[in-house]
Amino acid sequence: MADRPDPPSNDQFRVGWICALPTEMAAATAMLDQQFNSLVQDKSDHNSYAYGWIRHINVVIACLPAGLADTVTAATVASQMLRSFQSIKIGLMVGVGGGVPTPHKDIRLGDVVVSKPAGQSGGVVQYDRGKRTAGGVFEKTGVLNKPPDVLLNALNKLRADFERHAPQVEELLTETLRKTSPGMLNTFCRPDAVDKLYRPDYDHPRDTGDCTRCDPQKLVRRSQRTELKIHSGIIASGNSVIKDAAERDKISKDLGGILCFETEAAGLMDGFPCLVIRGICDYADSHKNNQWQRFAAATAAAYARMLVTIMPPSEVEKTQPAQ
Repeated sequence: MADRPDPPSNDQFRVGWICALPTEMAAATAMLDQQFNSLVQDKSDHNSYAYGWIRHINVVIACLPAGLADTVTAATVASQMLRSFQSIKIGLMVGVGGGVPTPHKDIRLGDVVVSKPAGQSGGVVQYDRGKRTAGGVFEKTGVLNKPPDVLLNALNKLRADFERHAPQVEELLTETLRKTSPGMLNTFCRPDAVDKLYRPDYDHPRDTGDCTRCDPQKLVRRSQRTELKIHSGIIASGNSVIKDAAERDKISKDLGGILCFETEAAGLMDGFPCLVIRGICDYADSHKNNQWQRFAAATAAAYARMLVTIMPPSEVEKTQPAQ
């Protein structure tokens, strides 16, 4: 990447991109065509930022504080961002998530899940916000906002493109990293680890790290697939990390079927309506590990870059500021 130029003024930034983990922020920053030097922040804004542009749309990227990946912290980071960058019109929450594979949804590690409004849902459901009726049925309370129309239109445009041509997310990822951050090629591309999905009733052995001691007879039989897929639908968000397949499947059933879990977006949707993009790094079960985390963060970031590149700047300018 070339020497960083002086940045535009704060009121010229249009996209606010929020991550939860340093790995996710590294992947996001690598997707910028050009990085800028630092800007002056509002005195009440304590976020750390990366700045740059993608196809000349100015983007500001923030990461949640270390160890505080939850809905409340995400809301605080977004609120502080909007104090310093009051002309942000597009919100993105990009990072990793735990997939919910079913016989009808062939979700694999490294795939990308994108929030999509459906019915009364804005694309994100807070799974720990609701009540159980006498029959044990879970009822959601409250409705989270949907993303701006310019994002939903770009989402449909990408989906149409993918109907005509296979998603080139992994190719774009490699190409962009080669240009902007060649040192990340070896660590953020597809890992050598095998994508394993175990039956929901088989727990990971206690006091073991990876799955070398797990029973291969308990694996779910799936056809081989190496190409990435993009899934759009409902994402479940809450303040606890799901690491149990039975709980994963029960929550998904209660909510009418979801594609993945994450722990930040529900804090953003009301005050910072955004599109949520998650690279699948595990299956929200007891076999959860970090082997696919960097690759999943990178595939989500590459998809987000694709989305920004097809948003017409004129439509972005017509969109109301996020606050």
